[in-house]
Amino acid sequence: MRVVTTAQPLDVQPTPLALLLLGREADPKSERGVECPGDLPSPSDPDLVARAGAAKEKLGDKVFILGHHYQRDEVIEFADVTGDSFKLARDAAARPEAEYIVFCGVHFMAESADILTGDDQKVVLPDLAAGCSMADMATAEQVAECWDALSEAGIADVTVPVSYMNSSADIKAFTGKHGGTICTSSNAKKALDWAFEQGEKVLFLPDQHLGRNTAVRDMGMSLDDCVVYNPHKPNGGLTAEQLRDAKMILWRGHCSVHGRFSLDSVNDVRARIPGVNVLVHPECRHEVVAAADYVGSTEYIIKTLEAAPAGSKWAIGTELNLVKRLANRFAPEGKDVVFLDRTVCFCSTMNRIDLPHLVWALESLAEGTLVNRIQVDKETESFAKLALERMLALP
Repeated sequence: MRVVTTAQPLDVQPTPLALLLLGREADPKSERGVECPGDLPSPSDPDLVARAGAAKEKLGDKVFILGHHYQRDEVIEFADVTGDSFKLARDAAARPEAEYIVFCGVHFMAESADILTGDDQKVVLPDLAAGCSMADMATAEQVAECWDALSEAGIADVTVPVSYMNSSADIKAFTGKHGGTICTSSNAKKALDWAFEQGEKVLFLPDQHLGRNTAVRDMGMSLDDCVVYNPHKPNGGLTAEQLRDAKMILWRGHCSVHGRFSLDSVNDVRARIPGVNVLVHPECRHEVVAAADYVGSTEYIIKTLEAAPAGSKWAIGTELNLVKRLANRFAPEGKDVVFLDRTVCFCSTMNRIDLPHLVWALESLAEGTLVNRIQVDKETESFAKLALERMLALP
Protein backbone atom coordinates (compact mmCIF):
# COMPACT_ATOMS: atom_id res chain seq x y z
CA MET A 1 0.00 0.00 0.00
CA ARG A 2 1.31 3.41 -0.91
CA VAL A 3 1.25 5.88 1.93
CA VAL A 4 1.03 9.53 1.03
CA THR A 5 2.00 12.07 3.64
CA THR A 6 1.35 15.75 3.54
CA ALA A 7 4.49 17.75 4.07
CA GLN A 8 4.28 20.03 7.04
CA PRO A 9 5.87 23.47 6.86
CA LEU A 10 9.21 23.46 8.56
CA ASP A 11 10.08 26.16 11.02
CA VAL A 12 13.56 26.72 9.63
CA GLN A 13 15.40 29.80 10.75
CA PRO A 14 18.48 30.92 8.83
CA THR A 15 21.65 30.68 10.86
CA PRO A 16 23.70 33.81 11.58
CA LEU A 17 26.40 32.50 9.24
CA ALA A 18 23.89 32.00 6.43
CA LEU A 19 22.66 35.56 6.85
CA LEU A 20 26.21 36.86 6.78
CA LEU A 21 27.01 35.01 3.59
CA LEU A 22 23.86 36.41 2.04
CA GLY A 23 24.96 39.93 2.93
CA ARG A 24 22.16 40.39 5.46
CA GLU A 25 22.19 41.17 9.16
CA ALA A 26 25.22 42.59 10.95
CA ASP A 27 28.09 41.23 12.97
CA PRO A 28 30.19 43.90 14.70
CA LYS A 29 33.04 41.39 15.06
CA SER A 30 33.21 40.60 11.35
CA GLU A 31 33.84 42.52 8.15
CA ARG A 32 31.35 40.35 6.29
CA GLY A 33 27.65 40.57 5.86
CA VAL A 34 26.46 44.01 6.81
CA GLU A 35 23.24 44.86 5.04
CA CYS A 36 23.46 47.50 2.35
CA PRO A 37 20.48 49.88 2.72
CA GLY A 38 18.64 51.57 -0.10
CA ASP A 39 17.12 50.51 -3.39
CA LEU A 40 19.75 49.36 -5.82
CA PRO A 41 19.33 49.85 -9.55
CA SER A 42 18.62 46.68 -11.47
CA PRO A 43 21.82 45.09 -12.85
CA SER A 44 19.98 44.77 -16.17
CA ASP A 45 19.38 48.54 -16.38
CA PRO A 46 20.91 49.54 -19.73
CA ASP A 47 21.42 53.09 -18.46
CA LEU A 48 23.76 52.18 -15.57
CA VAL A 49 26.92 53.35 -17.34
CA ALA A 50 25.32 56.68 -18.26
CA ARG A 51 23.93 57.09 -14.72
CA ALA A 52 27.34 56.44 -13.16
CA GLY A 53 28.98 58.95 -15.48
CA ALA A 54 26.31 61.58 -14.82
CA ALA A 55 26.52 61.21 -11.03
CA LYS A 56 30.30 61.39 -11.10
CA GLU A 57 30.20 64.48 -13.29
CA LYS A 58 27.67 66.14 -10.97
CA LEU A 59 29.90 65.51 -7.96
CA GLY A 60 32.98 66.81 -9.77
CA ASP A 61 36.02 67.34 -7.55
CA LYS A 62 33.99 66.48 -4.45
CA VAL A 63 34.41 62.76 -5.19
CA PHE A 64 37.52 60.66 -5.72
CA ILE A 65 36.96 57.06 -6.79
CA LEU A 66 39.54 54.39 -5.95
CA GLY A 67 39.54 51.05 -7.78
CA HIS A 68 41.46 48.05 -6.51
CA HIS A 69 43.11 45.85 -9.13
CA TYR A 70 40.74 42.98 -8.33
CA GLN A 71 37.58 44.94 -9.12
CA ARG A 72 35.30 44.22 -12.06
CA ASP A 73 36.03 46.04 -15.34
CA GLU A 74 32.66 47.78 -15.15
CA VAL A 75 33.76 49.40 -11.87
CA ILE A 76 37.39 50.05 -12.83
CA GLU A 77 36.08 52.10 -15.76
CA PHE A 78 34.98 54.84 -13.34
CA ALA A 79 38.01 54.77 -11.02
CA ASP A 80 40.17 57.89 -10.89
CA VAL A 81 43.13 55.75 -9.81
CA THR A 82 43.77 52.01 -9.63
CA GLY A 83 46.24 50.09 -7.51
CA ASP A 84 46.72 47.86 -4.50
CA SER A 85 45.17 48.67 -1.14
CA PHE A 86 47.99 50.75 0.35
CA LYS A 87 48.71 52.71 -2.83
CA LEU A 88 45.03 53.63 -3.04
CA ALA A 89 44.87 54.72 0.61
CA ARG A 90 47.87 56.96 0.06
CA ASP A 91 46.34 58.32 -3.16
CA ALA A 92 43.25 59.24 -1.16
CA ALA A 93 45.35 61.02 1.46
CA ALA A 94 46.96 63.03 -1.34
CA ARG A 95 43.56 64.42 -2.39
CA PRO A 96 42.48 66.54 0.62
CA GLU A 97 40.10 68.58 -1.56
CA ALA A 98 37.89 65.53 -2.17
CA GLU A 99 34.98 65.50 0.28
CA TYR A 100 34.04 61.90 -0.59
CA ILE A 101 36.43 59.00 -1.11
CA VAL A 102 34.54 56.15 -2.78
CA PHE A 103 36.63 53.04 -2.24
CA CYS A 104 35.86 50.23 -4.66
CA GLY A 105 37.56 47.47 -2.75
CA VAL A 106 36.84 45.79 0.58
CA HIS A 107 36.25 46.87 4.16
CA PHE A 108 39.80 46.89 5.55
CA MET A 109 40.95 48.99 2.59
CA ALA A 110 38.30 51.61 3.26
CA GLU A 111 39.32 51.62 6.94
CA SER A 112 42.93 52.31 5.95
CA ALA A 113 41.80 55.16 3.73
CA ASP A 114 39.80 56.65 6.61
CA ILE A 115 42.84 56.39 8.90
CA LEU A 116 45.11 58.18 6.42
CA THR A 117 42.70 60.87 5.17
CA GLY A 118 41.58 64.07 6.87
CA ASP A 119 38.79 64.30 9.44
CA ASP A 120 36.67 66.30 7.00
CA GLN A 121 36.85 63.59 4.33
CA LYS A 122 34.27 60.81 4.24
CA VAL A 123 35.16 57.33 3.02
CA VAL A 124 32.35 55.38 1.35
CA LEU A 125 32.24 51.64 0.57
CA PRO A 126 29.55 51.01 -2.08
CA ASP A 127 28.59 47.65 -0.51
CA LEU A 128 29.22 47.16 3.20
CA ALA A 129 29.15 43.39 2.69
CA ALA A 130 32.40 43.62 0.72
CA GLY A 131 34.68 42.19 3.36
CA CYS A 132 37.81 40.05 3.34
CA SER A 133 37.85 36.47 4.57
CA MET A 134 41.54 36.75 5.43
CA ALA A 135 41.04 39.85 7.56
CA ASP A 136 38.13 38.11 9.30
CA MET A 137 40.46 35.28 10.35
CA ALA A 138 42.03 37.46 13.06
CA THR A 139 39.82 39.27 15.57
CA ALA A 140 40.99 41.62 18.29
CA GLU A 141 39.87 39.18 20.99
CA GLN A 142 41.75 36.28 19.41
CA VAL A 143 44.94 38.29 19.03
CA ALA A 144 44.72 39.45 22.65
CA GLU A 145 44.47 35.79 23.71
CA CYS A 146 47.50 34.98 21.56
CA TRP A 147 49.50 37.74 23.22
CA ASP A 148 48.53 36.31 26.61
CA ALA A 149 49.89 32.94 25.47
CA LEU A 150 53.15 34.59 24.41
CA SER A 151 53.32 36.33 27.79
CA GLU A 152 52.80 33.05 29.63
CA ALA A 153 55.59 31.50 27.55
CA GLY A 154 57.82 34.40 28.58
CA ILE A 155 58.42 35.73 25.06
CA ALA A 156 55.97 38.62 24.59
CA ASP A 157 58.63 41.18 25.48
CA VAL A 158 60.94 39.91 22.71
CA THR A 159 58.18 39.46 20.09
CA VAL A 160 57.34 42.18 17.56
CA PRO A 161 53.97 42.05 15.79
CA VAL A 162 54.01 42.60 12.03
CA SER A 163 50.58 42.79 10.43
CA TYR A 164 49.78 42.57 6.76
CA MET A 165 47.91 45.48 5.23
CA ASN A 166 45.06 43.00 4.68
CA SER A 167 43.89 43.27 8.29
CA SER A 168 41.22 45.14 10.18
CA ALA A 169 41.80 48.50 11.85
CA ASP A 170 41.61 46.73 15.23
CA ILE A 171 44.53 44.47 14.31
CA LYS A 172 46.53 47.39 12.95
CA ALA A 173 45.86 49.21 16.24
CA PHE A 174 47.02 46.19 18.26
CA THR A 175 50.19 46.17 16.17
CA GLY A 176 50.84 49.84 16.77
CA LYS A 177 50.16 49.59 20.51
CA HIS A 178 52.64 46.70 20.87
CA GLY A 179 55.52 48.31 18.99
CA GLY A 180 54.98 46.65 15.64
CA THR A 181 54.56 47.71 12.04
CA ILE A 182 52.39 47.06 9.01
CA CYS A 183 53.66 45.54 5.77
CA THR A 184 52.48 45.06 2.23
CA SER A 185 53.35 42.18 -0.08
CA SER A 186 55.92 44.53 -1.65
CA ASN A 187 57.81 45.48 1.51
CA ALA A 188 57.31 42.45 3.77
CA LYS A 189 61.06 41.69 3.87
CA LYS A 190 61.88 45.26 4.88
CA ALA A 191 59.26 45.09 7.62
CA LEU A 192 60.63 41.79 8.93
CA ASP A 193 64.22 43.06 8.80
CA TRP A 194 63.13 46.02 10.90
CA ALA A 195 61.17 43.83 13.32
CA PHE A 196 64.13 41.51 13.97
CA GLU A 197 66.22 44.57 14.79
CA GLN A 198 63.68 45.39 17.51
CA GLY A 199 63.19 41.89 18.93
CA GLU A 200 63.99 38.21 18.65
CA LYS A 201 60.69 36.94 17.26
CA VAL A 202 57.86 38.07 15.02
CA LEU A 203 54.13 37.48 15.37
CA PHE A 204 52.95 37.72 11.76
CA LEU A 205 49.26 38.50 11.16
CA PRO A 206 46.99 37.37 9.55
CA ASP A 207 48.36 35.64 6.41
CA GLN A 208 50.57 32.69 7.25
CA HIS A 209 51.69 32.22 3.64
CA LEU A 210 53.10 35.71 3.10
CA GLY A 211 54.91 35.46 6.43
CA ARG A 212 56.35 32.00 5.71
CA ASN A 213 57.31 32.79 2.12
CA THR A 214 59.08 36.01 3.09
CA ALA A 215 60.95 34.40 5.99
CA VAL A 216 62.06 31.29 4.09
CA ARG A 217 62.38 32.48 0.50
CA ASP A 218 63.65 36.01 1.06
CA MET A 219 65.40 35.87 4.43
CA GLY A 220 66.99 32.42 4.45
CA MET A 221 65.10 31.00 7.40
CA SER A 222 64.00 27.38 7.47
CA LEU A 223 60.49 26.02 7.70
CA ASP A 224 61.44 24.78 11.17
CA ASP A 225 61.87 28.40 12.25
CA CYS A 226 58.12 28.90 11.68
CA VAL A 227 55.17 27.72 13.74
CA VAL A 228 51.48 28.30 13.03
CA TYR A 229 49.27 29.70 15.78
CA ASN A 230 45.69 28.41 15.42
CA PRO A 231 43.29 30.78 17.24
CA HIS A 232 40.67 28.04 17.42
CA LYS A 233 42.83 25.78 19.60
CA PRO A 234 43.93 26.26 23.22
CA ASN A 235 47.27 28.07 23.31
CA GLY A 236 47.11 28.18 19.52
CA GLY A 237 47.72 24.45 19.37
CA LEU A 238 51.34 25.03 20.42
CA THR A 239 53.38 24.25 23.49
CA ALA A 240 55.29 26.94 25.34
CA GLU A 241 58.49 25.28 24.15
CA GLN A 242 57.40 25.47 20.51
CA LEU A 243 56.63 29.18 20.91
CA ARG A 244 60.00 29.81 22.57
CA ASP A 245 61.90 27.92 19.85
CA ALA A 246 60.21 29.68 16.91
CA LYS A 247 61.44 32.80 15.16
CA MET A 248 58.27 33.33 13.14
CA ILE A 249 54.91 32.80 14.84
CA LEU A 250 52.48 32.73 11.93
CA TRP A 251 48.78 33.36 12.37
CA ARG A 252 46.61 30.66 10.85
CA GLY A 253 45.04 32.83 8.16
CA HIS A 254 45.09 32.80 4.38
CA CYS A 255 43.61 34.33 1.24
CA SER A 256 40.76 32.21 -0.10
CA VAL A 257 41.73 33.06 -3.68
CA HIS A 258 45.51 32.66 -3.54
CA GLY A 259 45.24 29.68 -1.23
CA ARG A 260 43.43 27.66 -3.89
CA PHE A 261 46.49 27.41 -6.16
CA SER A 262 48.37 24.14 -5.69
CA LEU A 263 51.55 22.44 -6.85
CA ASP A 264 49.33 20.42 -9.18
CA SER A 265 48.23 23.72 -10.76
CA VAL A 266 51.84 24.58 -11.51
CA ASN A 267 52.72 21.13 -12.85
CA ASP A 268 49.57 21.02 -14.97
CA VAL A 269 50.13 24.38 -16.64
CA ARG A 270 53.76 23.52 -17.40
CA ALA A 271 52.60 20.30 -19.07
CA ARG A 272 49.92 22.10 -21.09
CA ILE A 273 51.96 25.15 -22.13
CA PRO A 274 55.63 24.40 -22.89
CA GLY A 275 57.92 27.27 -22.00
CA VAL A 276 55.35 29.00 -19.78
CA ASN A 277 56.55 31.37 -17.06
CA VAL A 278 54.75 30.86 -13.76
CA LEU A 279 54.24 34.14 -11.89
CA VAL A 280 52.47 34.06 -8.52
CA HIS A 281 51.54 36.28 -5.59
CA PRO A 282 53.35 35.62 -2.27
CA GLU A 283 49.99 34.92 -0.61
CA CYS A 284 50.11 31.52 -2.37
CA ARG A 285 51.14 28.39 -0.50
CA HIS A 286 54.85 27.83 0.07
CA GLU A 287 55.08 24.86 -2.30
CA VAL A 288 53.50 26.94 -5.08
CA VAL A 289 55.88 29.84 -4.51
CA ALA A 290 58.85 27.44 -4.44
CA ALA A 291 57.81 25.97 -7.80
CA ALA A 292 57.11 29.31 -9.51
CA ASP A 293 59.52 31.20 -11.75
CA TYR A 294 58.59 34.64 -10.42
CA VAL A 295 56.97 35.74 -7.15
CA GLY A 296 55.76 39.20 -6.23
CA SER A 297 53.03 41.64 -5.33
CA THR A 298 50.24 42.74 -7.62
CA GLU A 299 52.29 45.73 -8.76
CA TYR A 300 55.27 43.42 -9.38
CA ILE A 301 53.09 41.12 -11.47
CA ILE A 302 51.94 44.02 -13.64
CA LYS A 303 55.46 45.44 -14.08
CA THR A 304 56.89 42.00 -14.91
CA LEU A 305 54.35 41.55 -17.70
CA GLU A 306 55.00 45.07 -18.96
CA ALA A 307 58.69 44.24 -19.32
CA ALA A 308 58.14 40.76 -20.78
CA PRO A 309 59.16 40.14 -24.40
CA ALA A 310 56.63 39.56 -27.16
CA GLY A 311 55.82 35.90 -27.66
CA SER A 312 56.36 35.01 -24.01
CA LYS A 313 53.83 32.84 -22.18
CA TRP A 314 52.65 33.48 -18.63
CA ALA A 315 50.51 31.65 -16.10
CA ILE A 316 49.46 34.02 -13.33
CA GLY A 317 48.50 32.96 -9.83
CA THR A 318 46.34 35.81 -8.56
CA GLU A 319 42.74 37.06 -8.71
CA LEU A 320 40.91 36.38 -11.97
CA ASN A 321 39.59 39.89 -12.71
CA LEU A 322 43.17 41.16 -12.82
CA VAL A 323 44.44 38.21 -14.85
CA LYS A 324 41.71 38.68 -17.46
CA ARG A 325 42.47 42.40 -17.66
CA LEU A 326 46.18 41.70 -18.11
CA ALA A 327 45.49 39.05 -20.73
CA ASN A 328 43.44 41.50 -22.78
CA ARG A 329 45.95 44.31 -22.29
CA PHE A 330 49.01 42.36 -23.40
CA ALA A 331 47.48 40.20 -26.14
CA PRO A 332 48.13 42.88 -28.82
CA GLU A 333 51.81 42.79 -27.80
CA GLY A 334 51.96 39.05 -28.47
CA LYS A 335 52.09 38.03 -24.81
CA ASP A 336 50.01 35.01 -23.84
CA VAL A 337 48.59 35.37 -20.30
CA VAL A 338 46.48 32.65 -18.67
CA PHE A 339 45.07 31.93 -15.22
CA LEU A 340 47.25 29.47 -13.30
CA ASP A 341 44.44 27.13 -12.30
CA ARG A 342 42.02 25.30 -14.62
CA THR A 343 39.14 26.25 -12.31
CA VAL A 344 38.57 29.98 -12.43
CA CYS A 345 37.97 31.88 -9.22
CA PHE A 346 37.04 35.49 -8.53
CA CYS A 347 37.37 37.10 -5.13
CA SER A 348 33.72 36.78 -4.11
CA THR A 349 33.71 39.63 -1.60
CA MET A 350 35.64 41.99 -3.86
CA ASN A 351 33.08 41.25 -6.56
CA ARG A 352 30.27 42.51 -4.36
CA ILE A 353 31.18 45.98 -5.58
CA ASP A 354 29.36 46.02 -8.88
CA LEU A 355 27.97 48.74 -11.11
CA PRO A 356 24.53 48.89 -9.41
CA HIS A 357 26.16 49.48 -6.01
CA LEU A 358 28.52 52.08 -7.43
CA VAL A 359 25.66 53.91 -9.18
CA TRP A 360 23.57 53.83 -6.00
CA ALA A 361 26.42 55.24 -3.92
CA LEU A 362 27.31 57.99 -6.41
CA GLU A 363 23.71 59.05 -7.00
CA SER A 364 23.06 59.14 -3.25
CA LEU A 365 26.10 61.37 -2.70
CA ALA A 366 25.08 63.57 -5.63
CA GLU A 367 21.69 64.05 -3.95
CA GLY A 368 23.38 65.03 -0.68
CA THR A 369 22.81 61.72 1.15
CA LEU A 370 25.88 60.17 2.77
CA VAL A 371 25.73 56.38 2.57
CA ASN A 372 27.88 53.49 3.75
CA ARG A 373 30.44 55.64 5.50
CA ILE A 374 33.46 53.78 6.92
CA GLN A 375 34.70 55.52 10.04
CA VAL A 376 37.36 54.27 12.45
CA ASP A 377 37.09 55.44 16.06
CA LYS A 378 39.78 57.86 17.22
CA GLU A 379 41.63 55.58 19.65
CA THR A 380 41.83 52.74 17.13
CA GLU A 381 42.84 55.20 14.44
CA SER A 382 45.69 56.66 16.52
CA PHE A 383 47.37 53.30 17.21
CA ALA A 384 46.70 51.98 13.70
CA LYS A 385 48.18 55.13 12.22
CA LEU A 386 51.25 54.69 14.43
CA ALA A 387 51.81 51.23 12.94
CA LEU A 388 51.30 52.56 9.41
CA GLU A 389 53.73 55.43 10.05
CA ARG A 390 56.36 52.94 11.18
CA MET A 391 55.92 51.21 7.82
CA LEU A 392 56.25 54.50 5.97
CA ALA A 393 59.51 55.16 7.81
CA LEU A 394 61.05 51.88 6.63
CA PRO A 395 64.21 52.42 4.54
